[in-house]
Parts: sequence; structure tokens; C-alpha cells
Amino acid sequence: DSAADGCQSIVHLAALGSVPRSVADPEASHAANATGTLRVLDAARHNDNAHVVLASSSSVYGANPTLPKVETLLCQPMSPYAVSKLATEQYAMAYAACYDLPVLPFRFFNVYGPGQHAGHVYAAVVPVFLDAALAGRPLPLNGDGEQSRDFTFVGTVVETLTRAVTDRVTSGPTNLAFGTRTTLNELIRLIEAALGHPVQIERRDPRPGDVRHSQADNAQLRGLFPDITAVPLQAGIAQTLDWFRSRRS
Repeated sequence: DSAADGCQSIVHLAALGSVPRSVADPEASHAANATGTLRVLDAARHNDNAHVVLASSSSVYGANPTLPKVETLLCQPMSPYAVSKLATEQYAMAYAACYDLPVLPFRFFNVYGPGQHAGHVYAAVVPVFLDAALAGRPLPLNGDGEQSRDFTFVGTVVETLTRAVTDRVTSGPTNLAFGTRTTLNELIRLIEAALGHPVQIERRDPRPGDVRHSQADNAQLRGLFPDITAVPLQAGIAQTLDWFRSRRS
């Protein structure tokens, strides 16, 4: 509780990310994500009901095939990670109901951008692809590449989080993405365009627990933050590629 002393708002982004990691060690994912969030919410409750903005995940929609993903859809999580993230937002809403705690759980979709590292086994797809491309290695592609994601540039996420805190926005679970669905094959073509040359692909089996398609309905986000605009994926990839190049020089 002492870490929350004097806080008016808390932005809780800490977690053990990655679906594959949760499949390998579900207990660790639960402890970090669900129990960790419970402790943050309790600290906020004991410190004058500090406003809590927290990260959930689009993975909570899981096996529900409906596109785009609207917040009222039935959640059908497919991995321990997704279950732990659903628990985080449900704890937040329970604290709002029981203790009048002001909360805003965001369902993050595929966030990418400068500062995101590739050098670990659970790294996200954009840094993994860019790091491999710059090193001249084949891009590791799980499945046929027709699985799709709604990529969100990190600068847009930071802007939204900042606005949420400064305006003290509260809501139920809210998608933080803009409704643009991109297949991994299309992502590879964007990377090739940014590089100015083709890349090689290393095809791998699909990963257990991964959803096939993801796309946000952003009506609720637009209602809460009408002035926030998305960075186009091509522009975001270019900025991220520049950052990776600067790290290699």
C-alpha cells in the first residue's frame, strides 16, 4: 500500500505477457497478472480511492469468432494468459462496484513501436520480424500468415493513457485499437516496402492458444476520446524500423 501513498492516479501496465509463456507456466501468469492486479487495486482502495487505469487484453475475446470485437461480446479466452487478463478487468469492475473505486480497464490489442525488444523467446511479432529482417535472417512465421491482428502504435497508446489520467476517465472494459485488421502476410509486405527489398520466411507450426483473427470495434474508445487519432501502420512500421536501425548503429 505504501507505494500508492499520495497517488491520485495509478497506471498499471505490469504483467507477464505472452500466450506461449502462459501455456508453459499458467500459475506464474495468474500470480503476476490476476493477483498482481488485485494488489494494485487494494493499494488504490486504501489510498483515498486513487484512480486506476489498467491494461487488459484483446485475448479475452478468444474463440468468439465475431468481428469486430465489441466490448459486450461474450469472452471465450483460449489461454491461461487470456484468463488472467479477464480476471484483472473483472477485479477492477468488482472494486468499482464494491468500493466505488474509479477504474478504466483498456483491452490492448497488438501494441508495437520504438522501445519494444526482440531478444527474448516471448517477444511480439513486429519486433521479431524487424530484428530478423535487419539481421538478414528469415522472418519466423507461425502458421499460414493469414491470421490477422489490429496493430496499435505505442505513441497512440501513451497519448490515450495520458488523457485517461489527466481527464480522470472511468469506464468499463474498453478496446484500445482502431479497427484496422492486418494479416501477418500483409505486415510482411509492409516491412518489405519499408526496407526496399524482399525478405525470406521461415514457416513454423501455429502456436497453441493463439487466436485466428483480432479486430477492435472502436466506438466506445471514440466516445471517451474523440480527439485521439490512429497512426497508420505503414508510418508506425517506418518509425519502429528507424528505432531498430539506430540501436544497431
